[in-house]
Formats: sequence, C-alpha cells, structure tokens
Amino acid sequence: MAHAYTPGLKVKDRLLVAKHRILPLKGDVIVKVGDKVEPNDVVARTHLPGNVEPLNVANRLGVPAEDLEMVMIKKKGDEIKAGEPLAIKKSFIKMFSSQCNATLDGTIESISTITGQVLQRGMPIPVEVKAYLRGEITEVIPNEGVVVSTLATFVQGIFGIGGETSGNLKVVVPDNSTTLTEEFIKDEHKDMIVVGGSLVTAGAINKAIKVGVRGIVVGGFDDKDLRDILGYDIGVAITGSEDIGCTLVVTEGFGNIAMAHQSFGLLKKHEDKMACINGATQIRAGVIRPEVVIPIEGTAEKDDVDGEIKGLTVGTEIRVIRHPYFGVLGKVTELPSPLTKLESESMARVLEVEFQDGKRALVPRANVEMIEEYDILS
Repeated sequence: MAHAYTPGLKVKDRLLVAKHRILPLKGDVIVKVGDKVEPNDVVARTHLPGNVEPLNVANRLGVPAEDLEMVMIKKKGDEIKAGEPLAIKKSFIKMFSSQCNATLDGTIESISTITGQVLQRGMPIPVEVKAYLRGEITEVIPNEGVVVSTLATFVQGIFGIGGETSGNLKVVVPDNSTTLTEEFIKDEHKDMIVVGGSLVTAGAINKAIKVGVRGIVVGGFDDKDLRDILGYDIGVAITGSEDIGCTLVVTEGFGNIAMAHQSFGLLKKHEDKMACINGATQIRAGVIRPEVVIPIEGTAEKDDVDGEIKGLTVGTEIRVIRHPYFGVLGKVTELPSPLTKLESESMARVLEVEFQDGKRALVPRANVEMIEEYDILS
C-alpha cells in the first residue's frame, strides 16, 4: 500500500533543533563556530538605511528649482542635524533673508534642480540578531548570520501570537483539562513561561501581561478574546509581530480543548527549566508553527535528528482539524484505499480513527494532521 501523507506536529522528548539566525542585510557576524550562546546573546548585527524624508527647499525659499544649488549650503552626502540650515536665500536687506532647516538627523541623499526637492536620509537603524536558543554555534554564514543548534525537548503548537522570548517553565494548573484563569497567575510568575490546560481566558492573559509573564502555553483559546486583547481581527496567514508583551502558544486549537496528555506531560517533566518559545505562525506556503524549545543536557545521537517524513499508517497518532471532531486526538485504525462518498456528496479518501474515548469514525484524510511523535522518555 502507498503511503498517505498529511501535515504533522512534532512533539518530541529529544530532538536536535537547529535555527538559522540571519540578518535582513549583509553585516557582521560576531560569534564563531563552537561558541556557546544564551537566548539573548547577539550573534550578528547590521544597519538598515534610515528613512527618507523629502523637503521642498525651492518652494520654501521661493526660488526656481533650477537655482536650488545656488542657495544650498549643504551638499549631497553631507551630514545634517535637525534644525540646522540646509539652504539660505540672501537679501540685500538682512531682515528679508530666509533659510530652510533640516527636519531630521542624517545625511543629504539627493538635491534635485528639476523638482526643487532635497531628500534627507535619516540615521542608519541598528539591527541585532539574537541567538534565540541556548546552544552552540554550529555554522557561520559570512556577513549573513549563523546556525544555532541545541539538543532539546520540542513541542509544536497549532497557533500563536507574539515573537521570540524565553524564561523558566511553570505549570500553574493541576491538569491538562483545567482552564487557565487569572487566579492562577501570580506575581512570582514574572519573567516565566506559564503552562495552562484546556483554555486561557482574556482575564488571565491581561493579568499575565500586567505581571510581566513572558509567555503562555495552553491547549485552547477563544478567538473572541483574541480580538478583545488585540483590538482587531487577526489573520492566521502570518502572526508573530504582535506586541502585547506576552507570547502565546496554543497547542490544540480554538475553543476549550484540553492539552494533549503527552504534551502536558513533557512540559510538566521539564518544569523550572528554561524554555525558548516563539508564537510566529504562518499558514501558507512555507508553513511556520509556534514552538516550545526546552534545551536539555546531553550529546545528540543519530535518533535525535529529524529523519525522512513518514506517511500515515495504522497506529499513527493524529489530530482532527475540521468540524465535527475539531481538536480531538485519536489513532488511525484503517486506511481504506477506495474513494468514499461524504455527506457533501463529494468523493474523498478517508481513514478510520479511534478516539481516546474508544469511539470510531470515518474522517477525510485532508481533515487530520499527524502528530509526528509522542516520545516521552522516563
């Protein structure tokens, strides 16, 4: 029988995680292969060109555009300071002289005797790329960036908001089905990554932001609460740039969905250890999943490296990602080859899944995602 392929989430106790940390423009790499790094260590830096701001000097001084260079006291490439004169129109009577001042700190980009415009370029904007992970530099890409690698426990989520952050893990709920409410968030959780159960409320997120919690990992989330917190609807095409002060990683989906026992168990196992999380999500070509990376001690072995993607087989752990079983976990029990007619009258390939409560159902293969591995070591 041919393999059946479907998207999957990684949930692994041991995985060699390698992250490319690349500058947006060529710059300087300030580490070398073999260096040990922490999440906030800068590994590369560069400068982005400053913003351009036009200034119609000819119009302000009342001179023809072709005469602009005659009144300019600054030339192309000169440094400028906000408030200092760029051009002066002199008069025999001093009180009738006029000048045009720079509006920002930077340089003169260009002087046009056709439009009368002077383009001011702001100061270069410094950009630093941090390691994100606690690990080792395993590759240097000259003038561009590095690869940081670490042996880690790795849990992928299904949706997230907010960017990269790190902190010690703290499981604050008694089990994977408990709703994370504001009562569970304490002042002592400042700078930590808080782990909840089935759902996180808007009140809990707001309190976490107030307390200074760096991140929240939880099973489910209400999209209405998301709108209330952000103040706008968010598209799931790509996230990660939201600046709410706390990164959120949702492992199961929208709604009140208990975090998978295996995922909760892994996070509980590594409580009080440092975790690196990223809420960035991209649901389109080049899928990006939110993630929790918990660096662990040890040397990577062959089995810790991602191998060839395996197809669905009988026994594969899956999660349903469409109604009416959205978010429910189960195990594949049969993979019939012929097309099956669905309730919508369309034909599709299906699989039989046995849910954790023992019930079975036929589900279109397109409506599930594979949980690549639940590999919890004692």
